[in-house]
Amino acid sequence: MTRPFDAIVIGAGQAGPPLAGRLTASGKRVAVIERHYFGGTCVNTGCRPTKTLVASAYAARMAQRAADFGVVLKGAPGIDMKTVAARAGKIIHDSRAGIESWLEGMEGCTVLRGHARFTGPHEVTVDGEALSAPLIFVNVGGRAAVPDMPGLDEVSYLTNSTMVELDRLPAHLVVVGGSYIGLEFAQMYRRFGARVSVVEKGPRLVGREDEDVSAAIREILEAEGIEVHTGAECISFSGHEDGLAVHVDGSGGGARIPGSDVLLAIGRRPNTDDLGLAAAGIETDERGYITVDDHLQTSVPSVYAMGDCNGRGAFTHTAYNDYEIVAANLLDGKDWKLSERIPGYALYTDPPLGRVGMSEAQARATGRPLLIGKRPMSRVGRAQEKAETQGFMKVVVDAQTQRILGAAILGTGGEAIHGLLDAMNADLPWTFFQRAVPIHPTVSELIPTLLEGMEPAE
Repeated sequence: MTRPFDAIVIGAGQAGPPLAGRLTASGKRVAVIERHYFGGTCVNTGCRPTKTLVASAYAARMAQRAADFGVVLKGAPGIDMKTVAARAGKIIHDSRAGIESWLEGMEGCTVLRGHARFTGPHEVTVDGEALSAPLIFVNVGGRAAVPDMPGLDEVSYLTNSTMVELDRLPAHLVVVGGSYIGLEFAQMYRRFGARVSVVEKGPRLVGREDEDVSAAIREILEAEGIEVHTGAECISFSGHEDGLAVHVDGSGGGARIPGSDVLLAIGRRPNTDDLGLAAAGIETDERGYITVDDHLQTSVPSVYAMGDCNGRGAFTHTAYNDYEIVAANLLDGKDWKLSERIPGYALYTDPPLGRVGMSEAQARATGRPLLIGKRPMSRVGRAQEKAETQGFMKVVVDAQTQRILGAAILGTGGEAIHGLLDAMNADLPWTFFQRAVPIHPTVSELIPTLLEGMEPAE
């Protein structure tokens, strides 16, 4: 017997539960299937726990700098890693439990715990039980990529998932991967007191960012005592009396880096390899991401893919927006498109990086006439007052249309990026800011000044 539903949601990440809420509110009978933890990456191994750890690391840094502010501590501040980990663990548990209880108490929603596999375009099995529905939504997320690297099978390693469970301080943490996830962990553990080395295959850190952003981030990290090795084209591992050794060879030179622990932060892969997608005729790309159209529909009519598994965004906010697009189109009669989304994201080092739209390099590649504005955070009053003057603000504008193409704020108060993001979403010219009266003292108040100081790109 096949158990029929009006809709099936596979995965209880950021997009699945709110969509189940909208569907059940419209009168549909919905099955939500989750094989592991409710809440997905964000709640369990991503945003919530890591930003809790970042907050602890920031507190440690401010305690270390207390004398700069006239605050005298008796002795150096200590770090209780078990308490640090317990804070993150509570955030995980409370968030996960909240989502689980919400779904279980949702009228019209049936929660099933198990591994869903497609057996046809609109049929799945969950641990032997057959289900069917005219609408199916895949929201299975992703996990850390662990490529086949020489010697990796001879050593123990950590990923972002196991790092958030760590309740001890590594003597020497070697982070393989110099991008967003790796750099956040690198800085936080350096602030907790570990020796930290970062190994990056590319020629610079966070390679998708502009060169000036990458260079500034490297300077910030190295100033805190983090060793950075870039151009590591060949990376291998071996055992060592300290625990392990990471061997590096490439354009950045050769090195043998002994460490107590290694974190692999070299990319993500979608959780799509064991869903039976081929049995349903659901197409994926060469990396395993489910291909979707502008409305997030897969190659099978009325089957949709949301969140990290579709390769169209790797963030909680993009996954949630996937839900908003699907719900608006299916339930509200709208025609929202994925292509209309303006990309925005952040790197939560300290200071953080807020990014929206195109980078300067991407904007230059379009061949448009550009206006570019840049201002160091050392010339931002709010940053001076907080003694957090590292970084800069940058904006790129189309000189003909006066529309903002992209911006970066690497510095304290990085949430000021949302003023630019909102203007871009509203399709407003940069001159809109000329009539704004921002609050003083803030970082946001310098955005009009930043824009007024733009110059034509050379």
